[in-house]
Amino acid sequence: MDVSKIALEHFKHRVPTFPKAHLMHKNFFDLDLIFDLIIEQTFFCAITPSLRPEYAKKVNALLKPKGKVVGLLFNVPLHKDRPPFGGHRAEYYSYFENNFNIKLMESSYNSHPSRSGKELFFKIQKH
Repeated sequence: MDVSKIALEHFKHRVPTFPKAHLMHKNFFDLDLIFDLIIEQTFFCAITPSLRPEYAKKVNALLKPKGKVVGLLFNVPLHKDRPPFGGHRAEYYSYFENNFNIKLMESSYNSHPSRSGKELFFKIQKH
């Protein structure tokens, strides 16, 4: 899913075998579906930090009971005026701890070398 048609077109060209019916041109915050699993990579760091509490509420609403979110989050300060926006573990706990069981949030051991030591792998489960 992406709000950018251009990004979706690029993805289609890079991964031509990906089912086109699974590509969605939509704003995440307008999504009205239910999932067992949401995989997070790069979206959270791209949204304005003021939207992060809304992101946590939205993924909670999109998940079935006991559904999970897994993925990567930056664990370093980055830009303040443009993406990617960084953050830290304590900040992330504050967004998720009320509605999720935080199963795992630790340094990623297999990050790309350019991000080594700068990412957290996390797994949270809806109550």
